[in-house]
This record gives sequence, C-alpha cells and structure tokens, in this order.
Amino acid sequence: MLEFAIIALRWLQYSGAVVLLGAPLFLLYSFKGGDALNLTWARPTLIVSSVVVAIGSLAALVMQTAVMAGSLSEAVKPASLSFMVTGTTLGMAMVARAVVAIFSLVALASLKPGRTLWGLTVGAGLIVAASFAWTGHGAATEGAGGLLHLVADIIHAAAAALWLGALAALTILLLRRAAPDDLTIHNALHGFAGLGTLAVGLLVLTGLVNSWFLVGPARVGDLGASVYGQLLIAKLVLFGLMLALAAGNRFRLTPVLGSALAGGEDTRQALQRLRRSVVAETLVGAALLAVVAVLGTLAPPSAM
Repeated sequence: MLEFAIIALRWLQYSGAVVLLGAPLFLLYSFKGGDALNLTWARPTLIVSSVVVAIGSLAALVMQTAVMAGSLSEAVKPASLSFMVTGTTLGMAMVARAVVAIFSLVALASLKPGRTLWGLTVGAGLIVAASFAWTGHGAATEGAGGLLHLVADIIHAAAAALWLGALAALTILLLRRAAPDDLTIHNALHGFAGLGTLAVGLLVLTGLVNSWFLVGPARVGDLGASVYGQLLIAKLVLFGLMLALAAGNRFRLTPVLGSALAGGEDTRQALQRLRRSVVAETLVGAALLAVVAVLGTLAPPSAM
C-alpha cells in the first residue's frame, strides 16, 4: 500500500511540476503582446499545480519516512521526520520542492498575470523539476561520473517539463469554450515549434547519458529480462508515439491550419484535427509520467 501511494504521489508531483515550468514558459515564448499574456485560465491552472506539488511533496515525505521507519505511525513522529529532512538528500529535496511551490503559490496569488509573474513561475518550476534528480537515480551515481549523471538528470527533467507543460497549456487552450481566435492558436503552435524541438533534442541526449549509467551498453540486450527494463522499453515506445504525434502537429496539421487561415477558408475541421492530436499527445504524456513514477522506485540494472 505504501509503495502504491509513493508511486501515485510521484506521478502527481511530476504532473504538477511539468505544468508549473512548461505552461508559463509556453506563454512567454509562444504569445506576443500583452493582451495574449492575460489568459484567464493560466493563473488558476498554475495555482492548482503549485498546490499539487506542495501537498504532494509533503505527503511523499511522510510516505518515504514510513518506508524507512517501518510504519506510518512511526513516520509521523517528529524524530523520524526530522531525521528524514536533515539526514537524507531525499528529504531535503522534498522539503525544498514544497517550499518553492509555496513561494510560487504566493506569487501567483499576489501578482498580476503577465511576464513578471510567468517568469517567476518558470524559475520556480525549474527548481522543482531539478529537485527530482535528488529523489531519483540521478544523485545515486558515485565516482567520476556522478556529476555528469546528476546534470544530465536535471536537464532531462527540465526538458520533459518544457514539452509536457506546453502540451498541457495547448490542450487547455484548444478545449476551452472561450478559446482565442484561430490565428492566435496558429501563432502559438508555430511559436512553440522551436522550443519543442530543443526539448526533444535535450531529452534524447540526456536520455542516452542516463541510460549509460543506469543500464550500461553491456546490459542493453537483456533489458526485457527485468521489470525495470520492460518499463524502460514501454517508456521509449510512449516517447516515440509522442514524437510521431508532435511531428504530425508541426509538419502537417499546423501548416494546414495556416493555409486555411491564409485562404480565408473554414478552419473548423483543421482545428478539430489539431485538437484531437494534441489531446492524444497529452494523454500519452500522462501515461509516460506514470511509467517514470514507477521506474523511480525500482533498482536499475546497473545496481544489480
């Protein structure tokens, strides 16, 4: 039961973190002009994400303490929690994540929507995303390669948040009844293309580095023999599916919408296709995060 709770809380934290970083960066990068930045859905969405990260981190701290202490009743004792927070990098990272999320929540509640607020939220989201390196396998590597693995894991988490958080923002944008005009949506999709390509490139590069440390070239052929390896294969399949959907959006569906706008044609069909594709990509991303949440609780092949 505790293991399931830890996995569920990891998934919630990942989901909140990607929105906290990716959505405001999407607003800054993809929209031009002050009016476009004042989207009414943005601040409530980021507030919810901050709350999810803060509560999820603190709840995960208690659950991880329960695993180490042997029971939930022992975990809630001040001495157990104090040791977890002050004596382990895992506990420190969770508390830091919660504090940053609370800071983000205060900023979102007190500042007006706009570039300043989105910039502060991006900074908070970046710290939250980076903190996962200390609650996963990234900080476990010792020796000369330890720093390289840690840095790669941080960049990997940030790049994933850029992509998935922007997807969440796009999904909300396309599904809302009071959506922006078609040209604004097209410009947002077109504007995000460069950032999305950068995120994918960083994911591939840092994923290879992480796999080198967690799996190793000699064990690649035996991936299917372990639960970790099977889940890693599932993660790669989901990543490939997301990549195919993203490529279809960028190189086929978005240009079709642009052509319809340029020709003064009806854009409803083009928008409907884009809506279905973006929602599908977002759902695959949510499933990928669930796989990552489970992977983080398993020992990699390199540790066996």
